[in-house]
Amino acid sequence: MRIRDFGALLALGLSAASGPIQAQEVPPSAYGPNDEIGAANLVTPESVLKAVKLVKTGKTYPLAVPIDRKLPAFRHRSFQLTNVQPGEAGGATMGPNKFTFNDELVVGWTGVGTQLNGIGHIGIDHVYYNGNKASDFVTVEGVTKLGIEKVPPIIARGIVLDMTALYGGPVIPEKTEFSVADIEKVLKMQGITIQKGDVVLFNTGWLELIGKDNEKFLGVEPGIGMEAAEWLADKGIIAFGGDTWASEIYPSKDGRDFPVNQFMLAKKGIYNLELIDSRALVRDKAWEFLFVLGQPLYKGSTQVNVNPVAIR
Repeated sequence: MRIRDFGALLALGLSAASGPIQAQEVPPSAYGPNDEIGAANLVTPESVLKAVKLVKTGKTYPLAVPIDRKLPAFRHRSFQLTNVQPGEAGGATMGPNKFTFNDELVVGWTGVGTQLNGIGHIGIDHVYYNGNKASDFVTVEGVTKLGIEKVPPIIARGIVLDMTALYGGPVIPEKTEFSVADIEKVLKMQGITIQKGDVVLFNTGWLELIGKDNEKFLGVEPGIGMEAAEWLADKGIIAFGGDTWASEIYPSKDGRDFPVNQFMLAKKGIYNLELIDSRALVRDKAWEFLFVLGQPLYKGSTQVNVNPVAIR
């Protein structure tokens, strides 16, 4: 059953808590009234050819964390994989060649583990990127606009900023907000710059907490605030993210819920990449690389589990 007024129904329960945010706070897309992919418009044949030239050694780096039922996830989310061997009860096989196979059933949220958050994922008072109102495009079977299936492969120059080097420890203290000055210091230390069309990732050491202090891992995190978010957006990046579950300081210092994600996704069409494992890149001082992502095309989803690849 489709519920076309899903956003309106939610608004009845949330409007008092969300405050008097008006729809016009979500600006029109710079790419036109029908745009559904935001900053992914910056991926062009010319930009891809330029990014490919970064490959010098051919070494590859998977950037995802493995997912299982024990991986800590945001609030209500969970993941469960069950192995099934259909038709093989009691040791049965198929055909004269005794064919057998394993199959897996997954019951889980698309927002568990390393994930691409699309621009239809985060809104402001039920208004999403390019002024799309939830009541017009959100159904129980998925979104009819701004879905992950609309996003082209993201192939771009990627950079990782090792913020732990600035703070002098393996794990950055909780609630640390990265200022523009902090980011500029790390860029200078690493001898790189941020360019238009980049994917910008932050290494904070926060993944080291998984399995050791899951409560802390999910309860707080270091990251960028609004000052740095606006500065990064002005640079014309495609995506931001890192090794935390929200890619921004949490909780925010002004009491708002995930204001950086609201600004980046809803207002700027810039994608969020969460739980990126950049530890191997940092060990190799691979500060810039070819970033490659071809996400699963779950039609109607606004986020999806991914395994991006960095190539040097």
